[in-house]
Amino acid sequence: MILSALLIQAAPSVSTVGLIVAVSFFIVFLAVAFVAYKALKKTAKMALRMMIVSIILVIAVVGSLSLWYFSSGGTPKLKPPAERKR
Repeated sequence: MILSALLIQAAPSVSTVGLIVAVSFFIVFLAVAFVAYKALKKTAKMALRMMIVSIILVIAVVGSLSLWYFSSGGTPKLKPPAERKR
């Protein structure tokens, strides 16, 4: 019963897919920033580590927002129906 209900559901909208892609993009870059922070713990000063992590996070935020913005481009412009001339 539940399986058939899952198969009948409509596909998600483009903006929902864009939001999911943007969030996953941000999560991936958040993980990269965490790994970079931990990897540089012994070799770099705190200011350098924070600068590198902040650059990675700025890239993540800008990329996520741009993916979300461009994927939810609004309503597509439809062509008016063709007029038949006799």
